[in-house]
Amino acid sequence: MPDPVSTIRNLGPASDTGFGRAGITTAEQLRAMGADAAYLKYLQSGGQPHFIGYYALVMGLQGRPWNDCRGKEKDALRARFAAIKAEASTQPSKEKSRLDFEAALDAIGVVRRNA
Repeated sequence: MPDPVSTIRNLGPASDTGFGRAGITTAEQLRAMGADAAYLKYLQSGGQPHFIGYYALVMGLQGRPWNDCRGKEKDALRARFAAIKAEASTQPSKEKSRLDFEAALDAIGVVRRNA
C-alpha cells in the first residue's frame, strides 16, 4: 500500500484531506510533483493559502523541520508562495466555474424543474 501524504515530515492528517481533494493521495505523488506544483493544485481545489503550511511542505520534502526556514531562504519562499497564490487566483476553480454557469442560466431565465 502506498504511503499517505502525512508520512512526509511536517505533514499530518489534514494534509491527507487537503491534498486528497486535489487528487494527490500519496507521498510518492507529492514528491514527484514537487512542492510548488502540488501546492498550486491544492489551492485550485479549494484549499486556503497559508504561508506556514507552504513552507512546512517545502521543508518536509527536504527532510527538514518546518521551523528550519529562516532569513533569505524564507524570503525566497515567501516570493514563491506569492507567485503560486497569484497563479491560483487567475485560474477559476471548478466550483467558481459551476457557480458562474448557474448565474448565466439564471440571467437568461432558465429554471430548474421540480420532478
